[in-house]
Amino acid sequence: MRLGLQLGYDDPAFWVGLAEEAERCGFDSVWTSEAYGSDAVSPLAWIGGRTERIKLGTAIMQMPARSPATTAATAATLDLLSGGRTLLGLGTSGPQVAEGWHGQAWGKPLTRTREYVEIVRTILRREEPLEHHGEHYDIPYTGDGATGLGKPLKIIVHPPRADVPIYLAAIGPKNVALAAEIADGWLPIFFSPERFAETHLPMLEEGFARRGGRPGGWDLAAHVPVVLTDDADVQVARDFLKPLLALYVGGMGAKGQNFYTRLAERYGYADAAATVQDLYLAGKKNDAIAAVPDALVDEVALVGGRDRIAERVAAFRDCGVTTLVLQARQPEALRLLAELVA
Repeated sequence: MRLGLQLGYDDPAFWVGLAEEAERCGFDSVWTSEAYGSDAVSPLAWIGGRTERIKLGTAIMQMPARSPATTAATAATLDLLSGGRTLLGLGTSGPQVAEGWHGQAWGKPLTRTREYVEIVRTILRREEPLEHHGEHYDIPYTGDGATGLGKPLKIIVHPPRADVPIYLAAIGPKNVALAAEIADGWLPIFFSPERFAETHLPMLEEGFARRGGRPGGWDLAAHVPVVLTDDADVQVARDFLKPLLALYVGGMGAKGQNFYTRLAERYGYADAAATVQDLYLAGKKNDAIAAVPDALVDEVALVGGRDRIAERVAAFRDCGVTTLVLQARQPEALRLLAELVA
């Protein structure tokens, strides 16, 4: 099992330093993200210039924010600059961000993702000029207002790799199956080893079956929050992470359209998830945080002292996680996990 580091949005200088520490600890990858603030690519390029070996992943680049051609060009440029270290993590985001921030119709996310990945791969292969006529993307554009002057084009730089690994961030069952079918890896958030065989594995197997089998090197890269404390302070660590879970389960989406609420429901926390969401949407954030179950935190995070974290790392490894992407701020936590995984 490899290690990755997921960076946050705040204090870029801190996160760059932590990425450098991750490389010193032997981590395989570092990942950046974006929501509706800083973008994923700029800090990753900066980190690439300050490091030599560690892979550079986007977790995630939002598909509504960029055309597939722009994403392919960005991946090719970063790969050129970094000497072939790019990992391209993609995601649809949600309707609130797609429509409220990017001004893009939510549409059919499965169809959009399939077309998007196909276009990116066509561009990076550079075997022929790009031409794609699908439900979401029409290239060259031939619809209303078209001049008729569009022509199929080929990327003018030569990407160092035609097979930049593409990861999909997916939560819903059909999206998880799609990640197994068309991507090189899957980026799950709030991953529970105890629930994996029931909630996610059947969908992965469905996707692999459509693909003709699981390809070698396919990466299950689970994002896992980490707080290292003394064993006696486990509750302090849990409480530190509860605002994160409350934000996602309670506030990342509307009532009836929140992927993280549904995930908590599938994990067996339907009543608690409903309470957290109701409180959060009512503006009672502190009450929502208090309503997050300790057991949920224990399932999806690494909290506590060395022995407790070592036991949980074994659970992630045993259920098939191939990259453990740590959401951590503590350099000492990186060093401990590097020791445990080695």
